Amino acid sequence: MNEDILINITPQETRVALVLQGAVQELHIERTLTRGLAGNVYSGKVVRVLPGMQSAFIDIGLERAAFLHVADIWEARPHDNSNTPPTPIEKLLFDGQVLTVQVIKDPIGTKGARLSTQISIAGRMLVYLPQDNHIGISQKIEKEADRELLRSRMALLLPADEKGGYIVRTQAEEASDTDLAADIDYLRKTWAAIQAGARTRPATSLLYQDLNLAQRVLRDFVHDETATIQVDSRENHAMLVEFAKVYTPSVLARLQHYTGERPLFDLYGVEEEILRALGRRVDLKSGGYLIVDQTEAMTTIDVNTGGYVGGRNFADTIFKTDLEAAHAIARQLRLRNLGGIIILDFIDMENSEHRNQVLAELKKTLARDRTKVSVSGFSALGLVEMTRKRTRESLAHILCEPCPACSGKGQVKTSRTICYEILRELLREAKQFNPREFRILASQEVVDLFLEEESQHLAMLGDFIGKKISLQVEKGYHQEQYDVILM
Repeated sequence: MNEDILINITPQETRVALVLQGAVQELHIERTLTRGLAGNVYSGKVVRVLPGMQSAFIDIGLERAAFLHVADIWEARPHDNSNTPPTPIEKLLFDGQVLTVQVIKDPIGTKGARLSTQISIAGRMLVYLPQDNHIGISQKIEKEADRELLRSRMALLLPADEKGGYIVRTQAEEASDTDLAADIDYLRKTWAAIQAGARTRPATSLLYQDLNLAQRVLRDFVHDETATIQVDSRENHAMLVEFAKVYTPSVLARLQHYTGERPLFDLYGVEEEILRALGRRVDLKSGGYLIVDQTEAMTTIDVNTGGYVGGRNFADTIFKTDLEAAHAIARQLRLRNLGGIIILDFIDMENSEHRNQVLAELKKTLARDRTKVSVSGFSALGLVEMTRKRTRESLAHILCEPCPACSGKGQVKTSRTICYEILRELLREAKQFNPREFRILASQEVVDLFLEEESQHLAMLGDFIGKKISLQVEKGYHQEQYDVILM
């Protein structure tokens, strides 16, 4: 089955949709303002060494100096498995010293970022430790035979001049030698670029930033069944082509620049799918429906027959609805990126064979999920308990916030989300009409955001479409309500 990857890029955010046979299977969103620092590598300059705290403040070019503890200095640790205490920090660092450091914890409140001098670079299936020289296996790979097989395969694939070490991630269990070799090559090239930057660039420079979402798509999402990767930004398409030439040359033939008049996400119905993925109710083709409730502790999904009466008898109707629901549930988990404990309440089936078939179908459809999933059988109460690893915020947490009008019982889109919707609407209207001016009617919160934090994006769009854009507050509008008037 051929899969298409759609990449929508604007200055404020990147959105990625994975489409399989016309149906959106996954959504990924990354906003420019909320990209973290963890994983970034800098050329840091020691500002002050504090022997009493066995730590140091390091300038890496941020507003606040970052924090480096002696326990996070690779050179200070004993490497012979002895109980020897770490070398005192005052014997390792001095004021003004320049060293390569990696952020291991983002700044929080008044605290600066936390650093380490042990560099680790994450790939698709491997983590590279250039200062270490051993091959480690993820603890989640439990069978000793599998662990030894992976270790021996890695030993054969490593170049003769390799001095670093690797941690084999769980994704490598099903990987071929070609995939592993490609990951090794990518990580070695990345480390070589970091070293070159450390030698030639001044102190406080950023040497390496974890890949952005579009680049991670090329590294992590593309596989043999991927037919096309469409990017709707000419500039970013060119950047991705250059990235692919160096790191993922196998995807170059499938990387395309989308130049159509209709917005890429509109063409494939992704915008509508996002709206549906934020709702509680998911309608099934048969007439049944799901109710999805996401809470802090867990997510519950309830299956209902609704208006479906197509079976030969009541038991058959229930079975057909539950089978269809199993496919819909697997897709909704990926679309909404629901993680943690998930409770599935299928319609009660008295026939044990029916229950087994529904459970088998659920596991089969979940096998496509790139996130680790564990499914238990039906409980005594007729519920299916499962877990899905949390890898990032759910779609609702990214796009929505608790509604102030209902004390958090419901959700509305954030002002920033509405701003970005308006920017896309303006671009859409500008391609179809040629007015003298566009006027935005919106709530006070949305207009304030356009006048302050989003003013640059609004001005950039105005220059791009060559039209004046004015703002007008409508006091009666709620936060999600807006209109674009052609003047």
